[in-house]
Amino acid sequence: MKIGYVEYEGVEFSAVYEEDRCYLPEIGEFALLEDVKILVPAKPTKIVAVALNYREHAKEMGKPIPDEPLIFLKPTSAIINPFESIKLPAMSRRVDYEGELAVVIGKVCSNVEPDEVDEYILGYTCFNDITARDLQKKDGLFTRAKGFDTFAPFGPWIVTDIDPSNLRIRTKLNGNIVQEGSTSDMIFDVRELVSFISKIMTLYPGDVIATGTPSGVGFLSRGDKVEVEIEGIGSLVNFVE
Repeated sequence: MKIGYVEYEGVEFSAVYEEDRCYLPEIGEFALLEDVKILVPAKPTKIVAVALNYREHAKEMGKPIPDEPLIFLKPTSAIINPFESIKLPAMSRRVDYEGELAVVIGKVCSNVEPDEVDEYILGYTCFNDITARDLQKKDGLFTRAKGFDTFAPFGPWIVTDIDPSNLRIRTKLNGNIVQEGSTSDMIFDVRELVSFISKIMTLYPGDVIATGTPSGVGFLSRGDKVEVEIEGIGSLVNFVE
């Protein structure tokens, strides 16, 4: 099942997606996708992201393979909807795309073991962990580089019934494939990540975990169209201004 939120006739509704239309449970009506604005499919209290979770990406960044997950937070103020624009900040000279699989939490999750994780997951979506790479290298920290407004697009919907262990993930820039990998290449899989994070901080319904990016990260320019495509989920499209 594909679920999320849309704006229809100026009002926000939850939605269940069906091919070229969606069902709006609050009013018991169907609406064509061409008649709605697709919104981000979750309302997180926090976005937890994972660094260097693909071996080839760690190599391209010149970093060792981590012994345990490396996590950081992105502010919810960075969220933008599908098809909205990523804004390049004036203080950065290089802003990169990072296509990722994201986990959306379904119920309060604290101190959970890996074999218990599945019951706490609502589903999965596409995420683009936009990064000011020059500032990341300058700061040695992630908050500024990853926290600008518009640096957390995700969507377009949550898929609730998919196995995340071996999904093809691609990023396209202006129609050209620039990243391609599989979630099977993760160093720490979804269950390990959710368990690890839940033993540090309580996860709440709607919280998002971005699980890391394959190799092939590169920079964005004004006028670009960037697309994160994940097998069995769909495509997250955003533009750059």
